[in-house]
Parts: sequence; C-alpha cells; structure tokens
Amino acid sequence: MLKEETSPRVRADVAIAEAYASVGNVGIGFDILGHTVAGAGDRAEVRRIPEKEVRIAAIHGVVTDLPYDAPRNTAGAALLSMMHGLDLPFGFEITLHKGIALGSGMGGSAASVVAAVVAANALLDEPLSREALYPFALDGEVVASGSRHGDNLGPMLLGGLVLATHSRLVRIPVPPEWHCALVHPHVVLETRRARAALAGHYALDEFVAQSAHLSLVLAGCYTGNAALVREGLSDVLVEPRRAPLIPGFATVKQAALDHGALGASISGAGPSVFGWFEDRASAEAAASDMRKAFATAGYDSDALVGAIDGPAARVL
Repeated sequence: MLKEETSPRVRADVAIAEAYASVGNVGIGFDILGHTVAGAGDRAEVRRIPEKEVRIAAIHGVVTDLPYDAPRNTAGAALLSMMHGLDLPFGFEITLHKGIALGSGMGGSAASVVAAVVAANALLDEPLSREALYPFALDGEVVASGSRHGDNLGPMLLGGLVLATHSRLVRIPVPPEWHCALVHPHVVLETRRARAALAGHYALDEFVAQSAHLSLVLAGCYTGNAALVREGLSDVLVEPRRAPLIPGFATVKQAALDHGALGASISGAGPSVFGWFEDRASAEAAASDMRKAFATAGYDSDALVGAIDGPAARVL
C-alpha cells in the first residue's frame, strides 16, 4: 500500500504534485488496466484555504481553455469530492500546469485529477493512503469522460501497471527491463467521441477471446513470461472499432510489430499508439519508425519511451 508520509511535521499550506502520462486500457483491459510512462505529466499546485470551497486560480501549459468552475473541472470536482467526503473544515485553491494534451490518449484529464488529489492529500492533518484517494479521483474523472473508470487513475496513483476496478487497485508486477514506446500524433480525439464508436453489437466469442487475452497478459506479467504476453496482447473488442478514427493506425502498429513488439494497440481512447517491448533499445527503435509512419499519414508526433513499471505521482 502506497501511503503518504505521516511522521510529525509542520503542516504546509501549499503543496505541488506531479502525475505522469499513462497508457489506458493496454488494449485488452478496457477501462480496467493501465500503466504510467515517464516523460510527460501534469502538475497541480494546491493551497489550503479557510473557506469551505474549491477555487481554480489559474491554468497554464499546453491546455488553458478549461473550466474555472470547480464542479466542471476534473481536478476541481475531485477536490470537492474530497472536501465533502472527508467533511473537511477548509477548502482548496488549485493552479494547474498542463503538460499532457487533452484528447491525446495519454491520460490528460486523469493526470490533473491525480496531481490535485495527491497535492491536497499532503495538506491534510492526517494524509490518506493512495488507495483511499481513488474514489475522489473517480469523481473527477467522470467529469471528463462521463464514466467512472480507473485505468488511468490507478497507475498514476500507485505507479506501474495497475488493475483498477470500481473499488480496488491491484499493482501488477512487470519485469523492469520491459519498456513501452508511446507515440502521440498531433491530432485530437475526444474521449467521448472515441467511446461513442464502441456502441453496437458484440459477439459472445469476442468477449471470450478478450478475457483469454487479458488473462494471458496478466499471467505473463506476473511470471515474466514474454511469450504469454505476446500471445495475449491483441485487442479484439475495442481496437477494431476505434482504429478508423486514427490516421495511419495500421502502419504505425505494424512499425511496432516489425521491431519485435510483444503487442501494440491504441493508448486509451487514442489517437496515441503504444507498443510493449522486452528492452529499451527495441522500444526506442520502434518509436522512431512509428513516428515515421504517422508522418507518412500526414501528422507530426511525439514519442515517449519508458519502463512499463513507470512512476507514481509524487509530491515535489
């Protein structure tokens, strides 16, 4: 259990926390599986104020046109949930520093939520465990996506690969040498639009296949068996329905597979694409060719390469 520092201390009135980018779904774990990737993140500067309210003071960075009305802002909604849920006699003021673009498939809304609740937690008289922050974070995420899912929140709170149900977070061990290449094209795909693409009929055998694939990936991670992951990391439910929304997706995915990826798919709701690799060198080589594939489709892109067992949000 990841728990905040609770030793005797002089209480601060301001705290800054950073939460890192994430790969949601990991293809085969729609809404319940994700992991962090170092290299990009959101920061939240949270101030404890005597008024029982939550205020958004400023928003800086790659995205600034976000609501200043706290209930309509993901970070603000999460802190309102915390304030009311814990019956706090004080409130919070937030300044957000956005380092992750929204609609990128890299957990941009979740990163603001987690950075905010982790910073606010550091201002409590008795800080909570990271798991105890999860319900408040879910209340923030629903503002952005319309549903309570933790595939981005869980790994940001705990670090690494995390299985996130509605009520529980389970950290999944991953060999430290396994790396992810995450490539983000400069195009926006709104989460709500990507979720709308999933409406329609699903065959029972698709659910059976997806369950088998998820089981193989989890078993492979627990045992360090790359062959199991390679057999299982194939999304038969969501990827076929969202792939048409991402320019050049097939060639970008193939670029990852050509470099020996254990599997590759859409990161979160897209349009970012990820691949898993057994070592960093393969991930870096793949990232370069994945970017070239997006360029062929007409889009510049950025790439992150990091361990799948990535970092948890931290107080700076």
